[in-house]
Order: sequence, then C-alpha cells, then structure tokens
Amino acid sequence: MVRVLVVADEEVPAARSRAPRVGAGLLLSAGDLPWDYLGALADALGVPAACVPGNHDPVGGERSAPSGFVSVDDRVVDIGGLRVAGLGGSVRYNDGAHQYTQEQYRRRVARLIEAAGGPVDVLLTHAPPSGLGDEPDPAHRGIEALHELIDALAPTWHLHGHIHPYGMNKPDRRLGDTLVRNVIPWTVLEIEPQAVGSPSTGAGRSA
Repeated sequence: MVRVLVVADEEVPAARSRAPRVGAGLLLSAGDLPWDYLGALADALGVPAACVPGNHDPVGGERSAPSGFVSVDDRVVDIGGLRVAGLGGSVRYNDGAHQYTQEQYRRRVARLIEAAGGPVDVLLTHAPPSGLGDEPDPAHRGIEALHELIDALAPTWHLHGHIHPYGMNKPDRRLGDTLVRNVIPWTVLEIEPQAVGSPSTGAGRSA
C-alpha cells in the first residue's frame, strides 16, 4: 500500500510543516500551484514527486517541472511504487498556456494509450473528464477524451484539480471501476499497487 499526498490549485497554510506528518511515500501535483510552494513540499517530504501542468503554469524555459518533481505530462512512469499516467492542461478557452482543443486532447490521449500499453494505478490530470465534476462555462469544461483514456488504462484513481470547490463538497465520482476525485487543495490516499512492473512500458517512457 502506498500513501500518496496529492495537491492542486490552492495552497494549504503551513503546508511545509504539516506535510511530513502525513507520512506519504509519494507526492503528486495536479497543477496550478507556485513552483516554490511545490519545491518546498518536495523538500519537506523527501519522497518521489510527479506533476502535470495546469493552465496557469509556466511554459518553456530550462525546467519542465518544479524542483524535486518529474513531469508526467503525456507520459507513463513507475514512481514511488505506483504506475502513473499524466495529462496536463485544460480545454482551450483563450490564448493562454497549456490549453488544448477537444480534438488535440483526442490525439494526445491516443498517443498516451499507445505508450502505456496497459493499465496504470493513477491517472493524474489537471482538468476533469467531461460530465464528471466539470462546469458549463468555457474555462471549466471537462475533457471528452478522458472517458476513452480511463477505459483503456483502467486506473484505480483518476485525480484532478482545476474545478475550485469554493467551500462546497465535491464528491467522488465513478467511471467504470475508476474513482474520480477533485483533490483541491490536497488529499491523502492509500493506493494498492496493481500495475507497477507491467511489461508494456519502462519507467519514464514518453507519450
């Protein structure tokens, strides 16, 4: 069993001092958090860490991920005892960074399915699937192709951010055998590894 701390979109007060008490063996970020905040969390925990970008995260430069993290955007990696697939960004609503049309997402999903070649334990995205916890406004529409991706990769958990709860309860949803959770601002999960060591891909293979 792997204990996972997952964060997204909103900073948690005193997170650096609180995070080690969680006892997590893996840190995941679903995007849209300051890189210095994420770097401090990774430093405090001292465990493997992976992330996908949100639609407000930086583009380009020499680094593709915060200090202490590896990017799993468009990739499948074995990390911290789990097999994690990642797909960052949100559905396009303006000319900002990390935004994609539904057709672009379909192409990205097809490549990710091919790269994975089999099941994963966790699907980490910034935005939710269409019709499962998304909102009707253009900036918060869900990704249609995630339904196909979840069906193909059969993750135990699909973890996302992007849809701010603003104090409201955001219940878990289910798609097939996969539980879909909005992790904002952070959540702690115990996940039983199912897919690590799958012969389909090596750790870090890019989609």
